Amino acid sequence: MAESNFVDYVKIFCRSGNGGAGSAHLRHEKFVAKGGPDGGDGGRGGHVIVRGNAQMWTLLHLKYKRHIKAGNGEAGGKQTSFGANGDDKIIEVPMGTVVRDAETGEFLMEITHDDETKILMRGGRGGQGNAHFKSATNQTPRYAQLGESGAEGWMIMELKILADVGLVGFPNAGKSTLLSVVSAAKPEIADYPFTTLVPNLGIVSYRNQQSFVMADIPGIIEGAHKGKGLGIRFLRHIERNSMLLFLVAADSQDHRREYFILLDELKKYNPELLDKDRFLVISKADMLDEELTLEISKELEDIPHLFFSSVTGYNIVQLKDTIWSILNKS
Repeated sequence: MAESNFVDYVKIFCRSGNGGAGSAHLRHEKFVAKGGPDGGDGGRGGHVIVRGNAQMWTLLHLKYKRHIKAGNGEAGGKQTSFGANGDDKIIEVPMGTVVRDAETGEFLMEITHDDETKILMRGGRGGQGNAHFKSATNQTPRYAQLGESGAEGWMIMELKILADVGLVGFPNAGKSTLLSVVSAAKPEIADYPFTTLVPNLGIVSYRNQQSFVMADIPGIIEGAHKGKGLGIRFLRHIERNSMLLFLVAADSQDHRREYFILLDELKKYNPELLDKDRFLVISKADMLDEELTLEISKELEDIPHLFFSSVTGYNIVQLKDTIWSILNKS
């Protein structure tokens, strides 16, 4: 998943099809003096449908196709023949995609399963032909219904990454390095803030051929919920994670304060995030001696935590065991 190809927000214009008009045809046969009405119904307009696709990881395909239009229904014909329905337009999206009305912000739907299908906009109904309006007092109605108009409007699609574990921490806390060590993911890693500009996913292998999915979320900074840094753009991805793994670097000036700043940013963005299972790990433990490790542990004695090093592999196995037990504690 190349960084330049990761798109998690698009605004698109959608329009469902108009219904076809009913027919006002009257029978005209050689030996039938007054054939009466035989106009058929118009076809319905095409729906705009959203469908989940497990093979997709991004909304990139919608970035360059901003107008989605379904087909119109065809008009009814003679001999009460129905008009064809308009072609439906199916929008394939990754699992975890949320759709909102761009004008009102109203939540419309969320796609969370492969092949899950929901109608975003219904096509207009086809009009009834004049055959429906024949009665004892009106034997030859010369009118029929017009088809209903389809719906249209601007929609916002947002992707919330579906992962078991979300990595939360300040820039340079070691999130990308951890992901690269425990999975086959190859995120960009460098010794400066905001190396990670898009979320990265990795599948972590566990015992007995089991696995779980870990997501590296771009670093959060103090004030991220107000739009500072890059955090606000990606905080929504954390909403879909089963548990949150907080990373604080061993060389932090105040480990406890940094942890609670991260908690506070999540709370201000969405208080429900604090209901998720969470665990604190101190990264870059290879920088610490025994005395410093004990000092930091004392500072965090009321917070469950674990020291690890992605460089030396220290406690990596124990970290995976801890994550697995939290994910499967029920």
